[in-house]
Amino acid sequence: MNATTTRGSLLAALACVLVGGSFTANSLLGDYPYAGGQFLRYGLAFLLLVPLAGPGAATRLRALGAARWLRLALLAAVGMVGFNLAVLAAERTAEPAVPGVFVGCAPVVVAVLVPLLEGRRPQRIVLYGALFVAVGAFTVQGWGRTDGAGIAFSVCALVGEVGFAVLAVPVLRPLGPRLLSTVVCGVAAAESALAGVLADGTGWLRRPDAVEAGALLWQAVVVTVVGFVCWYMGMQRIGAERATLFSGLIPVAAACTAPLVGTGSYGAAQAVGSALVFAGVAVGSGAALPSARARRSAAERQTAPERSLEKL
Repeated sequence: MNATTTRGSLLAALACVLVGGSFTANSLLGDYPYAGGQFLRYGLAFLLLVPLAGPGAATRLRALGAARWLRLALLAAVGMVGFNLAVLAAERTAEPAVPGVFVGCAPVVVAVLVPLLEGRRPQRIVLYGALFVAVGAFTVQGWGRTDGAGIAFSVCALVGEVGFAVLAVPVLRPLGPRLLSTVVCGVAAAESALAGVLADGTGWLRRPDAVEAGALLWQAVVVTVVGFVCWYMGMQRIGAERATLFSGLIPVAAACTAPLVGTGSYGAAQAVGSALVFAGVAVGSGAALPSARARRSAAERQTAPERSLEKL
């Protein structure tokens, strides 16, 4: 792995570990209005990201056409607001492990979908790694009680996780990671406010208590501001296929942090699943390949995202 690939992998891994911690924070927000919580999270993140958007932000935004603005709106609606809503809806009739298992399949879907959209064949080594990651995520979380609605909303959560990576590809290069994160947080905050007014009326927003405020601050500052920027910086360096491999670290991080707030435990199954996830990431990213093959794979990874972004 060269320096660019290593930095990209570390950034993607950090982002996914932070997102995994957000699942634990979600368990502390069960009584807070969904849309209001999302509005506060993304609204605060937007305000914090604006000074970090970089020079020429307004010019780059004006240069976006209607199609790319629509893509940004879809990215926020599907990959952010919709994803969180789907997880919440799934957990009403299913145990949390069920949507977690479906979301753990995202690396497999992205490993197939992104190459097909770019007119090339999926890379076998990435697909093998994605399968390891999916099996590891399942092992960490197990399976739980569910019904048809729980499975349907879990599939929607999978779509949201995939969309968060795939929909960002054509807008990542013109905007860059920081401006992209800023814009989608602003759009997601507006969409959350609209959804809240339509669904809950005047009760869509209330003052959070101390525990809820701490959880929302963690999600806004650490998970969204730091996590989103790291995620898109990593994706910019190693491409959507390999970056999504690291989403297998989300259930691992959730399993490790759940005991801290008394919402779960970490045992033998979680240890075995974590090992499978790490193995899948190592295989799919090329870290476990012999040196000669690793050098060739690293060269391909460095040029493939650039070619795909230029094409789009």
